[in-house]
Amino acid sequence: MAVPERRISRSNTLPPCPPAGKEGPMRRARWKAEAPKPVPITLNGRELLVPPNLVPAYRRGLLDPEGE
Repeated sequence: MAVPERRISRSNTLPPCPPAGKEGPMRRARWKAEAPKPVPITLNGRELLVPPNLVPAYRRGLLDPEGE
């Protein structure tokens, strides 16, 4: 008789696809990535909406607002 070398975790024993029209016991993440909300900044007298992670680059002049 075949004996498994080690115990298989529960997540690895679930079916690969649930039947059509029915959600099976799939273990999946419930979140989705969202686009960052633009924040207003003022450069050269103009107000721009830019992602929050790019604000320091715009303020230092590393990114050109017209070159988008």
